[in-house]
Amino acid sequence: MKTATLTGRGGTWVAAKARPNGSATSLAYGVIEMASTVSRQDFLKLTGIGIGALAFSELGFDLAKATAIKRELRIANATESRSICPYCAVGCSMIAYTRPDTNGQPQLLQIEGDPDSPVNEGRLCPKGATALQLASSNRRVEHPMYRAPGATAWQQLTWDDMLDKLARRIKDSRDRTFVAVDKKGNLVNRVDGIAFTGGATFSSEEGYFAAKVMRGLGLVYLEQQARV
Repeated sequence: MKTATLTGRGGTWVAAKARPNGSATSLAYGVIEMASTVSRQDFLKLTGIGIGALAFSELGFDLAKATAIKRELRIANATESRSICPYCAVGCSMIAYTRPDTNGQPQLLQIEGDPDSPVNEGRLCPKGATALQLASSNRRVEHPMYRAPGATAWQQLTWDDMLDKLARRIKDSRDRTFVAVDKKGNLVNRVDGIAFTGGATFSSEEGYFAAKVMRGLGLVYLEQQARV
């Protein structure tokens, strides 16, 4: 039982909300403990508590039902396409809802778990549940951005300029931190100053290629975003 208590000039009022006999219907009961004559102000306060309790009962406004109705309206007459989550190797199934925009191009409306999948049965982890942002997000950066050391502003670069900068940084770091022989005299040929994290949206071929390139450079600190 949940109760709300208020004290005013008219005494102490207790509004209780209970589910008698295990019933699914929530009823609001007002239990009045009056120490003196009830004032109009206290009566209005108790009435407000009763209305608030009723609003969250099955007789009042149901937020879950309203959300479901909004979802149905959003994907009405949309095309359903089944796909696989691009993140970890579990392989959760997804349903993508699309509809042509004013230019006739497919517009992605919503992505949700596929309830018919034996793998995830409609469920998605937090990463999978936000997969829509991979395709459409107003916060997505569409161009390479660079901020020089000590600077406060970002500047847009071309892809060629950014790749040249990355290649130079990797070369400089590798030359500076390359270890040919460890302290015990073992030949190791490793790089201690660079680490690499693979993306969970990598295909198998991309992951294989990235691992080969990084190992070829001598990196030993390799990780996969899907493990995070």
